[in-house]
Amino acid sequence: MWSSKTGRRSKPGWKYRILRWIFLLLLGVAFLGVLAVLPWRWMALPTSAFMLAERWQSDSEIDYRWTPFERISPQLAIAVVASEDQKFPVHYGFDLDSIMDALSSRQKRVRGASTISQQVAKNLYLWGGRSYLRKGIEAYLTLLIESLWPKQRILEVYLNVAEFAPGIYGAEAASQRLFGKPANRLTLHESSLLAAVLPNPKRMRVTPPSDYVSNRAQDIRREVRRLGGPPYLTFLQ
Repeated sequence: MWSSKTGRRSKPGWKYRILRWIFLLLLGVAFLGVLAVLPWRWMALPTSAFMLAERWQSDSEIDYRWTPFERISPQLAIAVVASEDQKFPVHYGFDLDSIMDALSSRQKRVRGASTISQQVAKNLYLWGGRSYLRKGIEAYLTLLIESLWPKQRILEVYLNVAEFAPGIYGAEAASQRLFGKPANRLTLHESSLLAAVLPNPKRMRVTPPSDYVSNRAQDIRREVRRLGGPPYLTFLQ
């Protein structure tokens, strides 16, 4: 800064230095976020934070097989959207209407309050729990994912990293282990059962399903038909 009294450049004040450091910190955080998210737009994911946590906490075996979107049944894609996030094709990471419903509801879980994009951010990078810190980081990563990945990639990653049974992650592993067939051959009935256990795959079973899971799967199939089936997702890019 230039001083008119002395004719010399004066040192910046402490407020200016604090603001500069805050700006540099935010810039660094933004750069690291992009660096952590952008490469996975094209690369197959070797694992996720949730899988690593399960290996570390319980030393249990993980079955995970990355599978491209075109080798996953469109019936499973539309089933998880119908179950978890029906506005997925049109929102930008957050379903604001469902968030407001969740805040005003006394129920513990309101369908759609956490979008598929948010779940991808959480499963890939974060940990379980409901702290404000985790939700804040999740929101930032969700914005990055929505900005840097196309919608089809977000859904592809979700179908690969979601847990469908204890230690079984992704569509291919779930289909092979639970139905004895590749993921591209899943029927709507089978897909609806897989989608039905997503809220708590540690406690709910696909085979044999409980009455609750069977009824939930039936509701999901009804929603799939209401949405128009797989064509509902054909414009994803």
